[in-house]
Amino acid sequence: MIGLQILRRERQVPAHLVQAFAGLPVANISDCMARMSAAGPRLRPMHKSGSLAGPALTVKTRPGDNLMIHKALMLAQPGDVIVVDGGGDLTNALFGEIMVATAVKIGVAGVVLNGAVRDSAEIGLGNFPLYAAGVTHRGPYKDGPGEINVPIAIDGMVVRPGDLVVGDADGLLCVPYEEAEAILAATHKKMDAEKQMLAEIAAGCLDTAWVDATLARLGCNTEVR
Repeated sequence: MIGLQILRRERQVPAHLVQAFAGLPVANISDCMARMSAAGPRLRPMHKSGSLAGPALTVKTRPGDNLMIHKALMLAQPGDVIVVDGGGDLTNALFGEIMVATAVKIGVAGVVLNGAVRDSAEIGLGNFPLYAAGVTHRGPYKDGPGEINVPIAIDGMVVRPGDLVVGDADGLLCVPYEEAEAILAATHKKMDAEKQMLAEIAAGCLDTAWVDATLARLGCNTEVR
């Protein structure tokens, strides 16, 4: 039944790709995806430090209700990232200290909430990756409805079950399952190019001719008057 269903995850990004992406700058990965995908600036890390990488276990829930999130914790495997579309509503918290302890015990890699958390001080002292849109002391309802392992969208970023979810201090990104290998290779190429640029900056020989070339193409006089 649409709106109240629990599906099986049919595929997920393999462990060797999760490991390969772990710790890579999300900004570089984003550049290699044409800067067209993001979970929005509201979703920020609630934890003290640490990056995130793992296959998505998706949850779509009624705003303010975390019944299906509790069920997702029962289904989660070590290394999973529970990604929750709670509609962006911040009225009621969907996750707190007790649920974090449960997730850590299971071995969940992290949690992403398009919604609010509570117990933010305790969460902020730890390194369990938890991203959310805000904080409120008001607790959740546990009545449903909701869905598990269905495609969801957060601020236009589509997340399908088993896609790769990565996060760091800059924010979150979903790498499509089918594109992970190609994006990994492109990200390493991008990082190599940036290392070369930093070396050129240190040596005082960075080529900035592209700036004036771009301004000239736009019809701007590049000489200071």
